[in-house]
Amino acid sequence: MVEKVIFHVDVNNAFLSWEAIYRLNVLGEECDLRTIPSAIGGDMSKRHGVILAKSTIAKQYNIKTGEPIVDALRKCPGLVIVKPNHDLYEEQSAKFLEILNKYSPVVEQYSIDEAFIDMTGMERLFGKPIEAAHALKDEVYNTLGFTVNVGISSNKLLAKMAGDFEKPNKVHTLFPDEIEKKMWPLPVGDLLFVGKASEKRLNSLGIRTIGELAKADIGVLRAVMKKQGETLYRYANGIDGDELEIEPEDNKGYGNSTTISFDVTDSYTAKRYLLRLSENVSARLRQDNVRAGEVSVTIKYYDLTKESHQGALETSTNITKEIYEAACRLFDELWEGIPIRLLGVRAGKISHAGSMRQLSLFDNTDYEKLEKLDKAVDKIRGRFGNEAIKPASFLEKDKFDKK
Repeated sequence: MVEKVIFHVDVNNAFLSWEAIYRLNVLGEECDLRTIPSAIGGDMSKRHGVILAKSTIAKQYNIKTGEPIVDALRKCPGLVIVKPNHDLYEEQSAKFLEILNKYSPVVEQYSIDEAFIDMTGMERLFGKPIEAAHALKDEVYNTLGFTVNVGISSNKLLAKMAGDFEKPNKVHTLFPDEIEKKMWPLPVGDLLFVGKASEKRLNSLGIRTIGELAKADIGVLRAVMKKQGETLYRYANGIDGDELEIEPEDNKGYGNSTTISFDVTDSYTAKRYLLRLSENVSARLRQDNVRAGEVSVTIKYYDLTKESHQGALETSTNITKEIYEAACRLFDELWEGIPIRLLGVRAGKISHAGSMRQLSLFDNTDYEKLEKLDKAVDKIRGRFGNEAIKPASFLEKDKFDKK
């Protein structure tokens, strides 16, 4: 049986690197944010006023990702704070993934700035795994101007652990026969999915390294930490049964999803993304002159667990307003407040748009007017680009962000 070869590819300091490259190459600025104490930070007037990314020099001031901007400025009064540009990050992420897809047909986006690639059997095309990893890393830098780390192993867990070794712009391996030497001496807090609370609990059991966790009594771990204890025990021994996931091609439906560059924790923001997705899906339905009789919403949470919820429409449609309202209803029924990493909207049960629309005696909505409005929007965007016309809620938010 051929041993699996999995790459984990992670953009080094993604948000700050992407922002720096954009300012140098597009805006023509002379100062490179990567060479000064700088950070990407949320709006200080809201609860998102935290450090999202920081330069290597900013790290020397002990500035940490996730800390309040006001605390970071106390440590470094000269710190340059730049507002996040999520549209730019999504654009750069798409270009990054485009390169990864050249190396394998099996690519799973893990977050906006990292992905797994199944490179099993690709040696004939790209050489040995380490050679292929260096070629990929160098292509990203030479094409897009930013660096990545590549971790190589036989499963996702170990590949990600390898990718988190020395940075930036490095290639590392962590195959099962290297675990004892490379992973077991590390602090237990370095193990994937061991948070601060779990680290303290493991420390209280006398477990301070990953190796000590790998050799611990699994019965004790189960008793103290329940299922999580067993999971972390497996991880410490390099055992991971999680297969790569890729979006299946489905010609019977129209779908779109987006990985968000921050954890969404409020309904208002989530529904803004649902609106964008619904616009995209309904525009494609109209372009193909078809309607959908069913809508589904997918949520991937911060811990990478995923849920979906679908519902039938009263009548088939390709009108943005109806697709969006259905998506919002499904979202409200599904979401329980857990931070969101990805959102998706899919339209199914496709029928030809020439069929008659079923009308209700109690519904006085002017669907013909809505259809004409959507087609007018499609025409404007087709000629001038997607940003040529936006919903009012987006304009209001953009105005607020610039204050």
